[in-house]
Amino acid sequence: MAARPGGGVDVELEIRRSRFLTRLQRVANEDDARTVIDERRRTHFDARHHCSAFILGPDSRTARSSDDGEPAGTAGVPMLTVLQRNGLSDVVAVVTRYFGGIKLGAGGLVRAYSDAVAQAVGAAGRKDVVLSQVVRVDVPMAAAGAMEAQLRGLVLPGGVAVTVDGVEWGEQAKISVTVPVGAEADFRAALASLSGGALEAVHVGQRWGDVEA
Repeated sequence: MAARPGGGVDVELEIRRSRFLTRLQRVANEDDARTVIDERRRTHFDARHHCSAFILGPDSRTARSSDDGEPAGTAGVPMLTVLQRNGLSDVVAVVTRYFGGIKLGAGGLVRAYSDAVAQAVGAAGRKDVVLSQVVRVDVPMAAAGAMEAQLRGLVLPGGVAVTVDGVEWGEQAKISVTVPVGAEADFRAALASLSGGALEAVHVGQRWGDVEA
């Protein structure tokens, strides 16, 4: 199971007069990640380096990094390693460096870029990414309001909460509900109890979503 950052953050770290400005941001795809990188280049056009790393997909299948002029292996890979060690995906990290005149050496650069991203990860927090089933419950209009309210507050055995994604109104109310994988049977049992056996859940599909870690 992967995780996503809880939010975008900016963190600044100063080491031996060099400034390391880190932007950590949640992204949906590679185009979004490269847009963030390009934005940092434009904003800090006078900086010497804009090193980056990003990981995408719930399986973390896509991973890229760039040293952007720093000695090979001293920036992008260490940044990527921090993201991987934290189990993060759907995230980009960009560290902009303003050189302070004192060389840090290869080891110092690795530590600096690693620490810069680690501080940003700590500031952002994280949300676990889980695979969920999407189901639909068709409810007569007269009972729709009460059933929607009950489903919104429904917590299954083991503390698993369901999520009401929305309601489509028509001759019947079609309530879309997300249930974590493995909790479908508990949800169907709870729905039967709430409705006296009158309602059933229809499987619609699957989606990845996040919960607080």
